[in-house]
Amino acid sequence: MSLQKFDTVTLLVTHYNRSKSLERLLQSFRDLGISFGDLVVSDDGSKPEHLARLQERQAEYNFRLITTPQNRGLGNNINKGQDAIQTPYTLYVQEDFVPTAMFAGHFMDALQFMEEDQSLDIARMYAYFKYPYSRPYKKGFSEMLFSPSVFKSNHLKFYVYSDHPHLRRSNFLQKFGRYPEGLKGDITEYTMALSFIQKKGRGIFYDDFYDLFEQKNSPDEPSTMGRASWRESRNVFMLAARSVYLRLKLLKWTSDYLFRKV
Repeated sequence: MSLQKFDTVTLLVTHYNRSKSLERLLQSFRDLGISFGDLVVSDDGSKPEHLARLQERQAEYNFRLITTPQNRGLGNNINKGQDAIQTPYTLYVQEDFVPTAMFAGHFMDALQFMEEDQSLDIARMYAYFKYPYSRPYKKGFSEMLFSPSVFKSNHLKFYVYSDHPHLRRSNFLQKFGRYPEGLKGDITEYTMALSFIQKKGRGIFYDDFYDLFEQKNSPDEPSTMGRASWRESRNVFMLAARSVYLRLKLLKWTSDYLFRKV
């Protein structure tokens, strides 16, 4: 097995009550022969049994554990984790993801692109949906192109930034501001996405976005995020309601982009 160490990158993992998932993630990188210049685990006030498991595994996986006495939400968890990072680049991953055997080569490409092009802010490695407006970049990546025009009518265009696994520069908070704290996770993500496009952030997106990471939620450590059931329904009335909802969302988010400063 070949070994690949990314000395200029810190792996930042946010964690909350899923210590087995975290261990699976760290072991997966080890099994692939991938290591980083540093490893930071930012815990959001997990239950004592999960925190104890993290402390037991800390020496084995050689990570720095950043804790808080109580749950403060996604924004605080990312902020305090990012504050601890000392390398030029950060690979941000939530604990329920696992890298695939294809990860290392394409990650190396993304890191090289960001070193060569200082105007790039992020390289996204995973998504639920392809970014709707883009142009080919290099080696299987595309550059995401945001436009406020309502004729670009896919609301997903606002997510040039996403909380899914991505490589970014470690001065991210200085350029785009800190994550808002005390809000629900989806609102926290949206607010940062809004700040990213308002401040002219630039990013690339791996086209085969399911190839580099898998998201795995085991029955004993399920996802802590959920979606309203009506958004998933295939009922014709629900589909019509969703269409109206998305049009209103597009108008609301366009207004936020133009007039709301974050």
